[in-house]
Amino acid sequence: MVRKRVVAMLLAGGQGSRLSVLTNRMAKPAVPFGGKYRIIDFPLSNCVNSDIDTVGVLTQYEPLELNAYIGTGQAWDLDRNSGGVFVLPPYQSSKTGRWYSGTADAIYQNIAFIDRYDPEYVLILSGDHIYKMDYAAMLNAHEKKRADLTIAVRPVPMEEAHRFGIMNTDSEDRIIEFEEKPKHPKSNKASMGIYIFSWPVLRKYLCLDEENPESENDFGKDIIPAILNDGLGVYAYAFDSYWKDVGTVQSLWEANMDLISDSPAIQLDDPDWRIYSKSPCMPPHCVGINASIERSSVAEGCDVAGVVKHSVLFAGVTVEEGAEVVDSVVMPGAVIRSGAKVQRAILGENSIVGRDSFVGAERRPEDGEYDTSLTDDITLIASGTEIAAGSRVPVGMIVNTRVYGAIEDEEK
Repeated sequence: MVRKRVVAMLLAGGQGSRLSVLTNRMAKPAVPFGGKYRIIDFPLSNCVNSDIDTVGVLTQYEPLELNAYIGTGQAWDLDRNSGGVFVLPPYQSSKTGRWYSGTADAIYQNIAFIDRYDPEYVLILSGDHIYKMDYAAMLNAHEKKRADLTIAVRPVPMEEAHRFGIMNTDSEDRIIEFEEKPKHPKSNKASMGIYIFSWPVLRKYLCLDEENPESENDFGKDIIPAILNDGLGVYAYAFDSYWKDVGTVQSLWEANMDLISDSPAIQLDDPDWRIYSKSPCMPPHCVGINASIERSSVAEGCDVAGVVKHSVLFAGVTVEEGAEVVDSVVMPGAVIRSGAKVQRAILGENSIVGRDSFVGAERRPEDGEYDTSLTDDITLIASGTEIAAGSRVPVGMIVNTRVYGAIEDEEK
């Protein structure tokens, strides 16, 4: 086996419960984003662009869609004879078999995979962030400081620092203290959950953590504090470009809207830093003679005959004449029938909005009580759901039934 300088381990097994019905049948990193991508495209593309060619993708919750999407890794130039991308689900060994019990335990259970490449360094990544980052530059900083651990940090407004894990550093960016959501933060350097470890150090502390019955097997709660307590060299690496945690309905919607703002916060057409994806092969989009599209992203295979304003349409979406889509994210294969209106919403894959219906309508007293804690003012329609003709879906509602509205009532 060819020895690798660095191996990346991408944590992609989270359930993503805060994304509600969008993750009913898929892991969070497989959720569609930006018209033609999925969330996992960003860390995978960052690896390729950073010349990291060996990536382990740790899956657990609803892995089928993610596994099928990654395939051989060809879409990201990761189908290599030496290295490449590997999907690593939990498995039963001769000693034990269990689910991953935490981020650190997920890496511990795959020590044998990392050992195959005997790397100098291990890069730990999360699969639920939208950003472009040169990991090679971070690795160079790690080597220059002869660090045992380097943590990517992002400046946040001081008034928001209490919401994050905060790194307190000295004048040379050495981390001297880590505070989880401090009431009175001493700095605004927030952890991004991106780590570079020297492999012998990480291996040692993973094994020690496994032996500790009191541990939660978590990097932030257990591994990093243990390394700090032992006085090893832990440094912060500052990152100040676009970075978005899309772990909630609101943040996912916001990140999509960021792509179509007057000054997009992140450029996806940069030839020097491509974001690769396994996009479907479809014909060009078709725009009807009476259609109107304003400040929107419309992917291939779309058929737009109605009005689309400030929205992101994925591949194969249909907007019939007389329909209107505003401030919304419409995932692959969805259909908006004539006369329907979709406003400030996320429509799941292959959903159907019936004629003259309204998704995102103003709330009325007769709508009764429903939970908006996960959606706020974003209306969310599950994949494969049909909104019956003439139906109203009030703002912030989550619809997760086969059919919603008049047809459903008739069937009863």
